[in-house]
Amino acid sequence: MPSFDIVLEPNFVELRNAVDQCGKEIGTRFDFKGSSAKVELSEKDKARELALYADSEFQLAQVKDIVLAKLAKRGVDPRFLDDSAKPEKVGGDKLRQHVAVKVGIDADLGKRLQTLIKQSKIKVQASIQGDMVRVAGVKRDDLQAAIALIRREVTDVPLKFDNPRD
Repeated sequence: MPSFDIVLEPNFVELRNAVDQCGKEIGTRFDFKGSSAKVELSEKDKARELALYADSEFQLAQVKDIVLAKLAKRGVDPRFLDDSAKPEKVGGDKLRQHVAVKVGIDADLGKRLQTLIKQSKIKVQASIQGDMVRVAGVKRDDLQAAIALIRREVTDVPLKFDNPRD
């Protein structure tokens, strides 16, 4: 039976390259001379996180802009980043902000995708399997219609459609 997987996973090589380029640009810019501004990528198990450091809120906003520009240049969708965390004081006037990198489809999004496919009356079945959603159907045309529906309806996260099978 034909099927495909819906996943939420950025290109980690390009993400690391973008972070490295951010460090180089921060090191060469005149307005960051003598400051402790930097960007770090931490990887724990499957969870990844960016840590943005700066001396003031204005510099922190500039660091965010640099990160977003470098991600766009490297082809990484900025919707993978969740910067809802508030900046925290590290010591003195220095600030740090944690930015989570979204990896894997959480339960809420998986259920949302499942109900969207069910309500569309397309003859496919969606099942949540860990941090991905597998969609299976009898006809390839139905699977392509499901992909088109998901692309049209779910715009808040950059979903990828992987592992097509016949």
